[in-house]
Amino acid sequence: MTPPNTARRRETSRRAILTAAFDLLQEIDYAKVSIEGIAARAGVGKQTIYRWWPSKGAVILEAFLLLSEGAEGEPIRLPDTGDLAADLTEVLRATVAELTDPRYEPPMRALATEIAHDPKLAAAYHERLDGPLREAKRERLRSAQQAGQLAEDIDLDIAADMIWGPLFRRWLHRSGPLTTDYADRLVATALDGLRPRGSRQ
Repeated sequence: MTPPNTARRRETSRRAILTAAFDLLQEIDYAKVSIEGIAARAGVGKQTIYRWWPSKGAVILEAFLLLSEGAEGEPIRLPDTGDLAADLTEVLRATVAELTDPRYEPPMRALATEIAHDPKLAAAYHERLDGPLREAKRERLRSAQQAGQLAEDIDLDIAADMIWGPLFRRWLHRSGPLTTDYADRLVATALDGLRPRGSRQ
């Protein structure tokens, strides 16, 4: 008789938990989502969840990473066609689409809430998502800098904050409509101030 494949069973349970967490966020307010509720939806005991994740926020982070982007592993890369404005416009438009997607907005807002109060979760978020994404932003801006499209002396981290920061702030605070037109104007305004002196349009 073939013994049960415990690794497969663990992976099946893990995916069931993450799917349950993601689905519950589409149905009820984040404040009402609980480890007990996730366990009941997934058909596992809550101790199974605590064996793998220390908190509800950690489950949500894992669910978002797995179900929105697929398995981790490949490095994040931004498009680099040589046209910085076009590439950034493409990326920011895609970001607007994701932030306003009803499937992904609830878990992203839940993560923003938890990260603000949980330093360990914030560190995990930076290590697994925000850090690699920030490096991809720096790399794309560095490429433009080397091509003479950006000033040689700009701080690439500050430049990334100038381009992406207003988008996330508007989304997080619900301070205005998040549209592709806003993304386009954001790119144009940021790049006009970042171009080498004497070549601003």
